[in-house]
Amino acid sequence: MPKIKTKRAAAKRFKVTGTGKLKRSKANKSHILTKKSTKRKRGLRQAAMTDATNVKAMKKVLPYL
Repeated sequence: MPKIKTKRAAAKRFKVTGTGKLKRSKANKSHILTKKSTKRKRGLRQAAMTDATNVKAMKKVLPYL
């Protein structure tokens, strides 16, 4: 059986934690930042866990994580 290719776009966006959960960065932090409050921007810096509904699809796209 051939090897499965990793989707490189997904590999750049997701990391696996020690317990096997998928960690992601939050959206809406790249531009149009002047109208967003400091509190909101500060919250967007924190990493978030991928929702359970998406984990199955992400594991298929990232077979070797």
